[in-house]
Amino acid sequence: MAEDTARRLQARPIAVTKAAPPASTQTILLIITLIVVTLYVAADILMPIALAVLLGFVLTPIVSRLERWRLGRVPSVLAVVVLLFLAITGFGAVVGSQLGDLADNLPAYQRNIHSKIESLRGATASAGDRGALKQATDAFRDLQQELERATAAATAGPQPGVAPAPQSGPAAPPHRDPVPVRIDQSDTGVFDLVSRVLGPAMTPIATAGMVLVFTIFMLLQREDLRDRLIRLVGSGDLSRTTEAMNDAGERVSRYLLMQVVVNVTYGLPIGVGLWLLGVPNPLLWGLLATVLRFIPFLGPVIASAFPILLSFAVDTGWTLPLLCIALFVAVELFSNNVVEPWLYGTATGLSSLAIIIAAVVWTTLWGPVGLLLATPLTVCLVVLGRHVPQLHFLEVMLGDRPVLPDEAKIYQRLLARDPAEATELAEERLGKSSPVELADGLLLPALSLAEQDRQRGSLNPDGRQAVAEGMASLLDELTETTVPAAAAPRVLCVGARNSLDEAAAGLFAFLLAGHGIQADVIQCEKASARAIASLGTAGVDAVVLSSLNPAALGHCRRMLRRLRLHFGPRVPILLCLWSAHPEAEVPERASAETDADLVATGMAGALAQLEELNIGVAVASATASAQS
Repeated sequence: MAEDTARRLQARPIAVTKAAPPASTQTILLIITLIVVTLYVAADILMPIALAVLLGFVLTPIVSRLERWRLGRVPSVLAVVVLLFLAITGFGAVVGSQLGDLADNLPAYQRNIHSKIESLRGATASAGDRGALKQATDAFRDLQQELERATAAATAGPQPGVAPAPQSGPAAPPHRDPVPVRIDQSDTGVFDLVSRVLGPAMTPIATAGMVLVFTIFMLLQREDLRDRLIRLVGSGDLSRTTEAMNDAGERVSRYLLMQVVVNVTYGLPIGVGLWLLGVPNPLLWGLLATVLRFIPFLGPVIASAFPILLSFAVDTGWTLPLLCIALFVAVELFSNNVVEPWLYGTATGLSSLAIIIAAVVWTTLWGPVGLLLATPLTVCLVVLGRHVPQLHFLEVMLGDRPVLPDEAKIYQRLLARDPAEATELAEERLGKSSPVELADGLLLPALSLAEQDRQRGSLNPDGRQAVAEGMASLLDELTETTVPAAAAPRVLCVGARNSLDEAAAGLFAFLLAGHGIQADVIQCEKASARAIASLGTAGVDAVVLSSLNPAALGHCRRMLRRLRLHFGPRVPILLCLWSAHPEAEVPERASAETDADLVATGMAGALAQLEELNIGVAVASATASAQS
């Protein structure tokens, strides 16, 4: 019967998310290397396809809406593509006209630039009319001339047996060999001239054409492409494949939509603010700020550089440049800290570090286009890692989900002998919940994780000691200094077997102290058969025996018999078979098969059991007498 009871008392293990068994390291490295090489070598083909897929995510909702209006598939696609072409053309026309106007006015700003440079020179003047900037320039020029003369003398050198001629006049110029002149009479063809002139412009035009063609066909045949992708990737598991595709499409579409909203709410205040400040061509800078912000990290820097430099040239003083800098800083801070968290939420599912790494990697592979596509492509990788067990490491590395529960973080920090960070996590949880909820929901599960490792043999005595000492240090930081009342009851909290049980006893003593009870933690060695005689019995109102291993009921039974013989029948004994789950059932036969008066599995239940032993009534009377 005792073994059945012990089996029922076995605590359920804490669920720590684990990835599926991965493939060998060599296989993973080989696959990653092949993928990276393919992306780099086939960039000219893969970049237009990736851009077309990105446009497909943006344009598909519009095409679907037109189809619901019974416009037809082909007319809907053509109408959307034409509208996109007109929007891009209009944007280019506006930007071109603004740039032309700016180029016409640039000569007028030359005088302001010259006056600012002269003011900088005058501000650095330190002696007479020679400024520090001019002195530094002259010094570098003299040093360069000395180095050139020393290099020429070392190269020529004295001839052996010949005395150097006296320098009575200007030195003759050194002899130089004549340079042969060749006349190229080959005829330059028309095609060669056209390729040299139009060659640099043909590459982006060809890429844009490929993107347009791919986008049109993807929009026309999107269902067929979806079915082929499902057949290729996961026809055997349609549920998981469909969920992954829907998740990827939803995240990318939401990200792009939110990015458009964020960029518009960024570029509009920039344009209006520059117009109010009097910076020329504010429409141009507002449009560029909206478009360039699609580029992570570098886009806002580039967008702010041009108007700030222009304000430097326009204004004769320094007020306008400083106001422009303040405008960009204020709008950027508002967008990053207010607009983006409000709109994005979990739209991408990427961590901040993953976005930076993705930007560097994709820019290295595909240049500026890779920087533009970095976030959407990485979102797709995270979705694959979320739904494909073999690629779970991608979600762990790049996703924004916590990879460890809070109790595992507490246990890991205690095991690493870093109780300070564990204390920060506990204080953060304590700000949202009560101390009892903190103990039952966070600290007790952390100790249960340590006990599970001990039972598996993966936690050595040094590790157990580190966890116990770290928990004691954490509780000391959380404990508020209070003096218990003179009539406060006294409870002995005894660890059943090892230092982890003693840490659980200390955790319960922390809660008792918060309720005005004088709680003393007793090491398990002091309750042994040889040392228990030295344990005092005077003034003890209750004894609490703590055990993190409910299956070790036989050891607890022997400890309880020893405690009962020492303290006698007048002192109630509470057996706490701690479970990491507060909803665990209280064992029915444990108290009947042991010498315990009551049994509990959670901190809240143990406090309620003490109230049944009239300890709670004593607390109330002690508190009332202390207040009076």
